[in-house]
Amino acid sequence: MSNEVNEFNNMNLKVYRNSDILKIAAFIPPCHKHLRLAIVTKDQVIVLHEATVAAIVRAYIDITTHPIRRAVEYTHVKLGKNAKKQGYAEDQLIEVNEVESTIIDKWGKVLKLEKCIDEKSR
Repeated sequence: MSNEVNEFNNMNLKVYRNSDILKIAAFIPPCHKHLRLAIVTKDQVIVLHEATVAAIVRAYIDITTHPIRRAVEYTHVKLGKNAKKQGYAEDQLIEVNEVESTIIDKWGKVLKLEKCIDEKSR
């Protein structure tokens, strides 16, 4: 985990609050079949492909609708043609088999968050 935290700390990390987002646009480009999601901030435009948005939605739903689940993480996997369902891309974001507390601790370190004193408030 510490190698991964160090790797992430060497990247350009930006945290966007809702007030930093100027606009979100979802659209299917001409001659394409899949959605794109454009997020316009004060300093850049981020465009996500449908599969990435789907992974974000899966993570959001998995955490917010589960009575005790607190973390999930997906990682990039390149699937062979025989390892995936028809119509799916080879590049996928697949859930990792990671203990929730490890995910929370890792991302807390990356984001330099303070630990809660009262664990019940988590």
